[in-house]
Amino acid sequence: MPGERLLLVYDGFGWVGTTPAALQNLALLELGTTADASNPFVAKLNAALWTAKTVAKGGTGDFFLQLNKEAAGDDLGHTLQTGFVTKALVSLFGSDRFRLAVSADGSTFFDGLSVDNANGIVDQPRLPRFKAYTNYDKHVGVGTWTKIGLNNTDYNDQGAFYAANNHFVAPVDGTYLFGATLMYKVNASSSARMRGRLVLNGTTEIRGPLGEISATHVSLATAIWLQTMVPLTAGDTVELQGYFRAQDGHFAADHTSFWGAKVG
Repeated sequence: MPGERLLLVYDGFGWVGTTPAALQNLALLELGTTADASNPFVAKLNAALWTAKTVAKGGTGDFFLQLNKEAAGDDLGHTLQTGFVTKALVSLFGSDRFRLAVSADGSTFFDGLSVDNANGIVDQPRLPRFKAYTNYDKHVGVGTWTKIGLNNTDYNDQGAFYAANNHFVAPVDGTYLFGATLMYKVNASSSARMRGRLVLNGTTEIRGPLGEISATHVSLATAIWLQTMVPLTAGDTVELQGYFRAQDGHFAADHTSFWGAKVG
């Protein structure tokens, strides 16, 4: 009709009016760029807003954006990209577990967070954590701080504990929690007095985890427990050291251990 204001769209064959009926079952919808079969809806914008319809306008004031997949084994999620290379997935990929995964190259992915949808239990699969121990009696002489040789691990997630050097290496900046147990084993005399500490980068005593047992020692029973939390920079090392005064002694096999994990 002459003078009628009507938005027209081109459907590939001709111009059609944007009536509700005309907009139903569109094969492609594009804003600012070109849609295709792989991306039937595409928008090239600098900003977008979805907002709830207010009560004053006849709405509820609520807003839900729903994503649905057909079966648990299918994929569902948000893909975050840089230069069209995927860097992160927020998803239910391949299962109904909620996952946050990241990638450097768009092909190899690491789960940073995983939540079991059956019970809500959160797992951090890439969290650096370890527990190391020695399976031999470590003899230490009198009056010398000595690094404890920890040649076995109960677990060593992300391989951050290096048994060859008997120390933990921080893989990333952060706050770490450490603990250790030193158990005494008599060598020649129970008059030995046992100390322990944790050391940063081989030389600096970490504030907090320093202790001594000064009472009479009992072989394979007397122990020191150390614990502390410390901020580390990627590449920093932490090691366990022991010391005897008055008499030499051993740190007992299988009962002398060192553990830690990133907590922040």
